[in-house]
Amino acid sequence: MVVKKVAVKKVAAKKAVPAKKVAVKPSAKSNESATALVRRARRINRELAEVYPYAHPELDFTNPFQLVVATVLSAQTTDLRVNQTTPALFAKYPTPEDLAAANPEEVEEILRPTGFFRAKTKSVIGLSKALVEQFGGEVPGKLEELVKLPGVGRKTAFVVLGNAFGRPGITVDTHFQRLVRRWQWTDETDPDKIEAAIGALFPKSDWTDLSHHVIWHGRRICHARKPACGACPIAPLCPAFGEGETDPEKAKKLLKYEKGGFPGQRLNPPQSYLDAGGKAAPPLGAG
Repeated sequence: MVVKKVAVKKVAAKKAVPAKKVAVKPSAKSNESATALVRRARRINRELAEVYPYAHPELDFTNPFQLVVATVLSAQTTDLRVNQTTPALFAKYPTPEDLAAANPEEVEEILRPTGFFRAKTKSVIGLSKALVEQFGGEVPGKLEELVKLPGVGRKTAFVVLGNAFGRPGITVDTHFQRLVRRWQWTDETDPDKIEAAIGALFPKSDWTDLSHHVIWHGRRICHARKPACGACPIAPLCPAFGEGETDPEKAKKLLKYEKGGFPGQRLNPPQSYLDAGGKAAPPLGAG
């Protein structure tokens, strides 16, 4: 038992260490210089900023506590499913104190639609207890403290830091990993190494918005199985152009969310998104 406790402490300490700064390293698949890679990467980000000027976190939240819980719940499911589920959760348990004292079986019933609901119930109740016992019921605004919470890793921590506290961070989710490799920004496959490699290409002030731009593009156009290459606004800058559908009309049919004329993932999206033509998602059970 003593050995296991020591091992857990070592893992927590390791996760809290910031990603090491690295030099810009072009992909082995390209002939780009480091300078050319930086210029292309930043141009792609500028182009995506024009395509998604309304990009935002796609989880509904009104405070840091709601965001950290929603982000933990988003594992292995869609943000839409989380957004359809959390209204009932936060209505019944609006504070860390409330959720920390909750009956696990009642929480499980609410979280059942998100999948892995037993493990997620354990995580959100555990992180709520940790917030109450260690941080006075407040979500900490530091990476090394956030990753100590049950169910919170670097990805979740950066989502919270960037969107609830305005502190720059790179969110390396599955979309981000896929796109930065397709664009030959890095050959790395480990999330921490990807974070460091991409961080070297951009000023720190760009990191949070960059994450939104890349993730939004991955969800709407540059899909995993069949990217809509023929409808991609950054096709001239993409070394992977042609992996997906290149016919413009056929590619257009592959577009998702507001790009395809469909609702987004948030029930309560920012006004800027609605003003740009985006549609709010329906509540759970609607339609």
